[in-house]
Amino acid sequence: MNDVFKALADPTRREILRALKQGEKSAGELAALFPLNKSTLSGHFNVLKAADLVITEKRGTTVIYRLHTTVFEDVLASLLHLFSRDPTTEDPQT
Repeated sequence: MNDVFKALADPTRREILRALKQGEKSAGELAALFPLNKSTLSGHFNVLKAADLVITEKRGTTVIYRLHTTVFEDVLASLLHLFSRDPTTEDPQT
């Protein structure tokens, strides 16, 4: 879970995820969207992969990125559980 929050803390990585929301993209297509050098963008991709937020697939010489939606569902479920009230501990007078 810490890797996910670390990945989401950076605005560039959030923009990469937003771009992938539209569908899978090649590394080149993503690189065209950001004014970053290749090594910087590669670093962002590595953080997203380490957090398991993106899945990569090699097609020939091209690397394809897409969202790993199951991880997002797990994170949302964890956050909802973290902030939800336990009905067994609620004050019956409220």
